[in-house]
Amino acid sequence: MNHPRVTIASVVEGEGEIDALPVLLRRLMHEAQVWDADIKQPFLRDRGQLVRPGGLEAAVEAQARRVPADHPGGVLVVIDADDDCPASLGLSLLARAEAARPDRRTAVVLANREFEAWFLAAAPSLGGRAGLAEHLEVPANSETLRDCKGWLTHHRRDGVRYRPRVDQPALTQDMDLDLARANSSSFDKFCRDITYLVTGKRGE
Repeated sequence: MNHPRVTIASVVEGEGEIDALPVLLRRLMHEAQVWDADIKQPFLRDRGQLVRPGGLEAAVEAQARRVPADHPGGVLVVIDADDDCPASLGLSLLARAEAARPDRRTAVVLANREFEAWFLAAAPSLGGRAGLAEHLEVPANSETLRDCKGWLTHHRRDGVRYRPRVDQPALTQDMDLDLARANSSSFDKFCRDITYLVTGKRGE
């Protein structure tokens, strides 16, 4: 008996996430022993447009049409928290997303402060990768640090600046997911939200 494929359609604000987010989602699918998930190409939308009334709703509506009604999965929105409180803004955006398409499972994750903060949370596992120094430690302020991209550039040893479109997918492939979850509450929420999209149950 064939089971419906897990299908996830996503909305991102950064060009690096276009390639990096599918890498991360496939890694999580494999951990959950879901081998044939349909991970759609992320939909790029400017953060300002998403936050404004109507912007998020339009993006969610477009992505919801890519997820068959009878399939597990749903719509995932991933943006940077920047200077906003992830909890308050995230709840507000989630309410808007769910109202736009209540017939689809929806998750909204705000990386605190940015997607690259998840790399800092798993820094020891990234030593020697993508030009980074061999020995890295998790910075004490990994989830409140401004300019995580600058931190990655500073800790490179090849003289090259961190390049999201090039480096983000590679670091996403190499990062230790358990380490990132242990050191980043926003990444832990991301993983729990993916569990919800796949199973319909809120993970602990």
